[in-house]
Amino acid sequence: MNYLRSFIPWLVFAAVSSAGWQWGALAGLVTAAALLVADRAAGLSLDYRLLEYGTLLFFAALSVLAFARPDSGLQMYGSALSTGWLALIAWVSIAAQRPFTMGIARRMAPPEVWHTPLFRRINVVLTAAWALSFTLTALAQTAVSAYHGNVIYSIVIQIAGFVLPIRFTAAYPERARARFMENSGARNDIQGDMAS
Repeated sequence: MNYLRSFIPWLVFAAVSSAGWQWGALAGLVTAAALLVADRAAGLSLDYRLLEYGTLLFFAALSVLAFARPDSGLQMYGSALSTGWLALIAWVSIAAQRPFTMGIARRMAPPEVWHTPLFRRINVVLTAAWALSFTLTALAQTAVSAYHGNVIYSIVIQIAGFVLPIRFTAAYPERARARFMENSGARNDIQGDMAS
């Protein structure tokens, strides 16, 4: 559930946007800033926080646009824009070799595993799963908005776009660790056989 904390500004944006997208953007910006300040006050390092910085940047830009042009046609594509931005953050974090899930995982994992190849590999795979889900969700949301689809479709797409990677995130790390231990055991057996 630590993953959901990072998405609180996006949930706030979705909830408050019904009162006006400019208010949703401003609420998302204030929430993102408050979470970063709280993390800093708690002594958490701000390294590996591309998601949080990207969130702040998105809501700052969207707030300016939404207040300057409250009637902009982009308002109709709010879900697609926000999910597309999340996809961009996720893909960029992988390219920058700082997968966004590492910042979240470091809250749960002991410091001695943070620099291991397994920890890094797990987070690259998890971030790629989120990036793919965000990308597909943004494309689907764009189609729903462009063709004036029913809001129910948009809600179902948005929920699926988060539930699927959450389920994968819950299951994958343990499977990856088990596979690693299995492979390490096989290597140790081979090395033992060669030594004798």
